[in-house]
Amino acid sequence: MDLGTVIGLVVGLVLIISAIFMGGSLGAFIDIPSVFIVIGGTVAATMVRFTVQDVVNTLKVATKAFLVKTQPPEEIIQELVALSNIARKEGLLKLEKQPINDPFLKKAIMYCVDGHEADFIQEVLSKEIDLTIERHGLGQGIFAGIGDSAPAFGMIGTLIGLVNMLGNMSDPSSIGPSMAVALLTTLYGAVLANLIAIPIGDKLKRRSQEEELNKKLVVEGVLGLQKGLNPRILEELLKTFLPPKKRGGEGEEEK
Repeated sequence: MDLGTVIGLVVGLVLIISAIFMGGSLGAFIDIPSVFIVIGGTVAATMVRFTVQDVVNTLKVATKAFLVKTQPPEEIIQELVALSNIARKEGLLKLEKQPINDPFLKKAIMYCVDGHEADFIQEVLSKEIDLTIERHGLGQGIFAGIGDSAPAFGMIGTLIGLVNMLGNMSDPSSIGPSMAVALLTTLYGAVLANLIAIPIGDKLKRRSQEEELNKKLVVEGVLGLQKGLNPRILEELLKTFLPPKKRGGEGEEEK
């Protein structure tokens, strides 16, 4: 589980609720019509912009922001180097029986074991990476759309509230409460966009970048393994994917 996402959401909500209690009562910040306008309007706009299936799939993908922690690339490098050692000593066919948890790496190794050419392996795996990034981009776009729509519908709700307030100017005592309710939709929209939708979209983008890096590591490593590169040379090649400070001795020199 990614504790950063959970902690961020919980802390954000706690701070907002605490500020509400310090300045008044929680009940004053609850208005059902405002919730309907912001939530309902945002959902409706999202359904117009995307297909229902896309939205449903994105909600499933969103769990990655909470539950999935990407494997560190350093671990992938070590696994590829270990596989390279086995292939160098016992041959590529020996890799068929090695336990490999990552499905993408398993598929790439099987291509090598089956004797496919390097160009074919690179083309097929690169195409899979591109399609994966494309699917992830759709999910990020949906959350970005929610982040755009929520504040807009918050403003729409505020305008509706202001119209109702101005229509009852004959009762001055109702102006203050009516204005407060009108502003609640703006608050709801801002919270939904800036605490939930936009941060989750950014976290999914980060997860996508991490997954892309790991898959490119696998492609480069498997191609080097197939060429019979020395495991030490292969390790140095793959470490170029890492920031200098994570490359061991080389990183210490570049600080």
